Amino acid sequence: MTTPAPAPAPQTKASGRPAGSGIALLVIAACQLMVVLDITIVNIALPHIQRSLDFSTANLSWVVNAYTLTFGGLLLLGGRAGDILGRRRVFMAGVLLFVLASLLGGLAQDSAQLLAARALQGVGGAIASPTALALVSTTFPEGPERNRAFGVFAAVSAGGGAIGLLAGGMLVEWLDWRWVFFVNVPIGLLVVFLTPRYIRESERHPGNFDLAGALTATAGMVLLVYGFIRASQHGWGDWLTVLSFAAAVVLLGVFVLIERRSRQPITPLHMFADRNRAGTYGMMLSLAAAMFGMFFFLTLFVQDVMGFTPLAAGLAFLPVSAIIAVGAGLASRLLPRFGPKPFMITGALFAAAGLAWLTQVDVDSTYAGSILGPMLVFGFGMGLQFVSLTLMALSNVAVQESGAASGLLNATQQVGGSLGLSILVTVFGTASANEAARQIRQFLTEAAPAEQLRFRLTGALPKPYADAILTSGVSAGFIVAAALAAVAAVIALFVIQVRPSDIERLQGGAGPAGL
Repeated sequence: MTTPAPAPAPQTKASGRPAGSGIALLVIAACQLMVVLDITIVNIALPHIQRSLDFSTANLSWVVNAYTLTFGGLLLLGGRAGDILGRRRVFMAGVLLFVLASLLGGLAQDSAQLLAARALQGVGGAIASPTALALVSTTFPEGPERNRAFGVFAAVSAGGGAIGLLAGGMLVEWLDWRWVFFVNVPIGLLVVFLTPRYIRESERHPGNFDLAGALTATAGMVLLVYGFIRASQHGWGDWLTVLSFAAAVVLLGVFVLIERRSRQPITPLHMFADRNRAGTYGMMLSLAAAMFGMFFFLTLFVQDVMGFTPLAAGLAFLPVSAIIAVGAGLASRLLPRFGPKPFMITGALFAAAGLAWLTQVDVDSTYAGSILGPMLVFGFGMGLQFVSLTLMALSNVAVQESGAASGLLNATQQVGGSLGLSILVTVFGTASANEAARQIRQFLTEAAPAEQLRFRLTGALPKPYADAILTSGVSAGFIVAAALAAVAAVIALFVIQVRPSDIERLQGGAGPAGL
């Protein structure tokens, strides 16, 4: 009998980098791009979806909400599943579920089928996204190699929204709205094919899923997001809005009690005892709200006021993705020298400055003169931010809890964006309503009798007056978005503390034990 030969060790390049690490990073980044991109890619297709599947205007918003609610609500469970079952295995399962849901969405024949597919997409994304981030930690060694990988991952996460708008415009204008879903199928299948060939399976950690914690956390976050979204549509005094907030508070309170008593909680509460991590989550909430608001309001403005086509609107956002990548690359190279705090402060201030600049838009604004400059300032700041936030969120986390930590970071980004956007939309609606009252009075004193009769029949003001209403709401929304980015800068300045040992670790040193 012969002794079986041991399995060959992973090959390494002369540089010390594992063979195929570039493809591994490409696979992880492709999955994250697909998941993040799907948050915005359908936005430009919404009018076509409405006509094709007979959505009412009120129900059309659920094409977006069905995805964001399930995605944000289940991220924590997805991160925990990767810790227990193996991150590569869970990553592939999430991608396959996302692919199936995308195929069903593209084939949908009525509104119910499409909404069910969108919710299923959110579930798949919630499984795949946190495990993708955790795989960066297990695939790349700590130091410059991991910094570079985090830089790519952060750039994809931050720029995916703008890329989604561009891709949506191209697919709708050149093909059909169904291709905003079909496009995920070949990408996802390629990711699943390459994953076992270039990404190692992580160590499985024994434990349970803490189902009680998962259910209360998911239901509580879903109700909280739903409450804000409904408030933007029906007002803060609506009985279902109030009931949603009350139920969310109760469920999240129960969740905290369960986690405090659980031996293996889905979200170890001791992670919040670290001031850097708690501050990072607070910054992510504020910055995600500001970022979602910028994309939402500018999409409305460039199409409804400036008259851009879907494709032109998508192209208008392309510079944001490019400048985010520049900022992320710069931060990943300089972090080992200066540490993350300077980039966290500077990035938040850049983002706040860009949003404050956008408050000056008016009905006569041009893209080159009023939109491009603020977008570049904002995008550069966000590029600096996301690398630093990602590193700080996963710093000093035990290996068996990295999935939960990354899931919580993704959850704060998604839930923060959804909650923040609903607040900004409420501000937008209030400012628009006040401006509408002024514009209607002016219209009734200036318009010819035929135009007044048309207005009374349709309730729609002609373009010059309607543009002024929309612009007033957009400007007010940007004021609040700029304030949220400024809050992130304050948190970075007064809460975040970086020790010399943290910088040593970024440079590839061992650092103190336990970090």
